[in-house]
Formats: sequence, structure tokens, C-alpha cells
Amino acid sequence: MGTKDARVDAYIRDAAPFARPVLTHLRRVVHAAAPGIGETIKWGFPHFEQNGIVCSMAAFKTHCGFGFWKGRQVIGERATPAESAMGQFGRITSVADLPPEDELGRWVRKAVELNAERAATPRRKAAPRRPARAAVVPAALRRALEASPAAQAGFRALSPSQRREYAQWVAEAKQEETRERRLRTAVEWLTEGKPRNWKYMRGGDRGVRSARVTATRKSR
Repeated sequence: MGTKDARVDAYIRDAAPFARPVLTHLRRVVHAAAPGIGETIKWGFPHFEQNGIVCSMAAFKTHCGFGFWKGRQVIGERATPAESAMGQFGRITSVADLPPEDELGRWVRKAVELNAERAATPRRKAAPRRPARAAVVPAALRRALEASPAAQAGFRALSPSQRREYAQWVAEAKQEETRERRLRTAVEWLTEGKPRNWKYMRGGDRGVRSARVTATRKSR
């Protein structure tokens, strides 16, 4: 058995006078065509649901809108007025602007059937996730980490992708001086629990602290 939502009652009651009979008519037609349908408010306007969203309606300052979630599958290509409006029926200002009740009812039933077919179709199992690729740590970075237990602990607490960022950063250094500078910086940042790109994390140091706590929990 379908259900009605008191919020939809309030929405219709608060709509402009011209819109109330339109919304009331649409609501009645939808429930008559699909007795098992339910109501809700999403994004600030009424939606009708059965195994997913079937259709929705809304009232604006000078017109109403009505449309099916799977519009093209339900009614195919349908011409609407040149001026854009929500749904597939253009700018609705009165019940007279809507298709006949029996036609609307057929489309509602078709939309419900489409949702039921989708719900009955077994979903494909997600492919198993590949294990994260381990970082290939350059010898220079490995020695620097071995010499600093705190930095080594910080490195181990990072995610695999964050470890790869450090490893790649050090490995890409062309000059010995550049490599040594990057190693010193890496040890300093890792001791503080910072990933390679910590400066670009939301919240700066606060983001680092949050990431550090998360990484530490993962490492336990």
C-alpha cells in the first residue's frame, strides 16, 4: 500500500493559488495509477518513489513542473515549449496544460515497471580490488630512514600511495645536492608525520594532524 507524506501536504498548501490544483491533480493521478507508491521530499520538492524515484513535481512562482526520473525511457522524445522548465511537460500553469489523466497514468505505471525491472536484475559483483602497489624505496631514502627511527615510523604509518610519493620524489633527484636536500626534508616531514604533499591538504597543519591520527590507527 502506498504512503503519503505530510510534508507534501504542507508543500501543496504553501504553494501559489494557481499551483495547488495542479499539484493536487498530479498527486491524485500518480497514486491512482500506482497504489504502492510512496512520497518524500528531496531537494525541496515532492518526489514519488517505488523501487527508486518514479517522478517528481514542483511549484515555482508562475508555473509548475512535472517529470519522470527516466523520462526518455517512459515517454520517449517529447516536445516541450522553447522556454526551459523542469520535467518533460513544459511550464504548467493549470491542469489543462497536462496530458489526459489516462495517458499520465499509463506513463506512471510504465515508470514503476522500469524501476521494478531494474530492482529484479541481479547486480554485477564488483571486481576484487587490486592490492596497493608497494613503494620501491631508493637505497638513499632507506638508509636515511634507518638512521632515524621516528622518520621510519612516520613513513610506515603512511598509505602506500603516500610512500610512493616520497620514494619517487627522492628517486627523481638528478643532482646529489638535490637528493641530499630532499632526504633531509623527507626525514624532517616524516618525523612530524607529514605526507609528501601535506602543504596542499585541506586545513594545512590541521589536515596533517588529522591524517596523522588516521594513519597511526591504520598502522596499529
